[in-house]
Amino acid sequence: MSNARYETYETYGPAYADPVYGGFGTPPAGPHSAETLAHGTPGAPGAYEDTYRPAYETPTLPDYDAPTLPDYEAPTLPGLPRQGAPDDEPAPGLAGYPDPGTGARAGSRAAARNGSHRRSARRRKARYAERPDSPMRRLLPQALVVAFLAGGTTAFVAEDKAIELNVDGETRTLHTFADDVTELLTEEGVEIGAHDVVAPWPGTEISSGDEVAVHYARPLRLTLDGHRRELWTTAHTVEGALRQLGVRQEGAYVSTSRSRRIGREGLALDVRTERTVTIMADGRARTVRTNAATVREAVEEAGITLHGQDTTSVPQGSFPRDGQTVTVLRITGGKEVREEPIPFQVRRTEDPTLFRGTEVVERAGEPGLRRITFSLRTVNGVRQKPRRIGSEVVREPRPQVVKVGTRQRPASVRGADHLDWQGLAACESGGRPDAVDSSGTYGGLYQFDTRTWQALGGSGRPQDAPAAEQTYRAKKLYVRRGSSPWPHCGGRLRG
Repeated sequence: MSNARYETYETYGPAYADPVYGGFGTPPAGPHSAETLAHGTPGAPGAYEDTYRPAYETPTLPDYDAPTLPDYEAPTLPGLPRQGAPDDEPAPGLAGYPDPGTGARAGSRAAARNGSHRRSARRRKARYAERPDSPMRRLLPQALVVAFLAGGTTAFVAEDKAIELNVDGETRTLHTFADDVTELLTEEGVEIGAHDVVAPWPGTEISSGDEVAVHYARPLRLTLDGHRRELWTTAHTVEGALRQLGVRQEGAYVSTSRSRRIGREGLALDVRTERTVTIMADGRARTVRTNAATVREAVEEAGITLHGQDTTSVPQGSFPRDGQTVTVLRITGGKEVREEPIPFQVRRTEDPTLFRGTEVVERAGEPGLRRITFSLRTVNGVRQKPRRIGSEVVREPRPQVVKVGTRQRPASVRGADHLDWQGLAACESGGRPDAVDSSGTYGGLYQFDTRTWQALGGSGRPQDAPAAEQTYRAKKLYVRRGSSPWPHCGGRLRG
């Protein structure tokens, strides 16, 4: 801007445009119409007129026909006169707001468009100076620009959020426009697995100053008191994982250091908690607190030693449970060998030469021999039932061969059927078909010798033949020789 208090502009033509009120016409006469030199250049009298008018004075329009004022009104502030400017052309800095100092040029263009009816043949050059803008007029556009920028900045700042993000223990503060936890993690490239933990939950809305924590889950192959399980934990150390899983650590055995860190690949862990076990041995009960892996270890911790065949009431390799009672069995014993016979089999063959119902032993059977081993035990002083632990055959049995008669037996023997054969048998053998005398020479009901028996058609030994056959053979012998074969009992035949 010029250093002069008032700036002057030069225009052509008789038209006059008030840059404040937008009117057209010749400058009104007044106390301020004295000649004003432009930048110290002398001018001819009447060539330049002073157009300055204080802001508080009301302009006076000339009498000639002038165009009416436009309907546009500039913003009016309390206590200040209304100010206006033509809106033919927007200011170059910000659309919709006039630039101070451009009112004279806008007025010249308006006069050129609307003042052709007032032009005369004689043109004279007129110079006028635009009155300076009021301070409020110059500050209003700048205030509007600042308000616009301030509103945009306020919206920008309102959308931006300062969030503290903790990813598996690593914390950082970041600024984001994300609306919720899911969008924030997506922007930061944080991938979440099925077992990972996010606090607050994914999808939760976030505000500036919130904290978002992501805890990655780690696979844990845990064997707890003999039971194996596949678990997931977000803890970084073994101690933290056990605490997170609620495992009682006091007095427990842990297969690795409690301070060991658990990587993303996971860890295999064996834990045995402390348990109460009661050991019964030698008439005494001992209760111990132990984290032993087997019953044998718990027994040893109780100060009890197993000897020889000693054992426990539960398998020694089993896992001792909390509150369990284990009894120690003191065992003594040995072995015993016993022999027992093996029965022989009987093989029967048909013989047509023998009367039906007659059986003759062709070869006597012989039993075998078996040797059996038994285990003898005494448990806590009480003898147990022998237990068979082995067997072997010493001698195989020999089967017995028997001939069975199939020949039709004769009905009777003439001349001998009427005799008392039952009385004779009672006298000779006591009525027993298998009877044999003390010398072994005579046998059967009627005490035949073997040679006589076979001469009468019998086979084998008489005592092996049925009673009916023996009676039949005795009748045949009576027909041949009478009662002489039975010198002591023959009289019984007559009754």
